[in-house]
Amino acid sequence: MNRKTVLVIDDEEHVRMLYAEELRALGYAVVLSDGGEDPLGLVEEHKPDLIILDIKLESRSGLDILQIVRCKHPKLPIILCTAYDSFRLDLKSIAADAYVVKSYDSSELMRKVAELI
Repeated sequence: MNRKTVLVIDDEEHVRMLYAEELRALGYAVVLSDGGEDPLGLVEEHKPDLIILDIKLESRSGLDILQIVRCKHPKLPIILCTAYDSFRLDLKSIAADAYVVKSYDSSELMRKVAELI
């Protein structure tokens, strides 16, 4: 059985490392990005089965990345994971398959990954 791959796009290195550690412990392969790379290039190169995407990135908007990826890969599951609950109501957010508010306990995020992958 091939391991499923999760692409994590977050500008905070400690968040990327935390998610990577937890995802690998659950048996997933993990690709990390700070959001500076071309999102479509990452998807084409790594063929992820799911994306975890922060909304507020240093270099660009995660909501813009969501729209770009969704247009080319409409069936690729994307989880928006952000510290801001207020973006849940943003019209661009509805294109995501799930919306998770960041917390020290990432069990909700890991449950969503398992549900969607």
